[in-house]
Amino acid sequence: MKILIVDDSRLLRIANERMLVKAGYEVITAADGEEGLRLALESDPDLIVLDMMLPKLSGQEVLQRLRTHPSSASTPVIVLTSLPESNREKLLGEGASLYFEKSLLRLENGSGPLLDAIQTLLARLVQVKAAASPAI
Repeated sequence: MKILIVDDSRLLRIANERMLVKAGYEVITAADGEEGLRLALESDPDLIVLDMMLPKLSGQEVLQRLRTHPSSASTPVIVLTSLPESNREKLLGEGASLYFEKSLLRLENGSGPLLDAIQTLLARLVQVKAAASPAI
């Protein structure tokens, strides 16, 4: 499965990319909102990890554009942010699948909580696709 990471923090991009590659995922990365949106629409990832504080296009703008584009409208998006908890409901209401605080990342332990969240979301996605497929 393919995961797109959009984060302007080089350290977080590399750490999360390594963690996901080690877990067996194909990973593509972007350093700003414009590049992230372009890659999301061109590469059709199975899941997007999206930072909110991005240069060029904010994460919120990227999320809104993803939700209005037919090819990405249903792609799960994990919002990864340093924004206060008070933004959770707003972002979930705008189409984020999960709200994940950067302060919960445990880079020294391989970002376990984020990996758990990604694996759970992707497992649900596989189940939904399997249920929607006609039996042969």
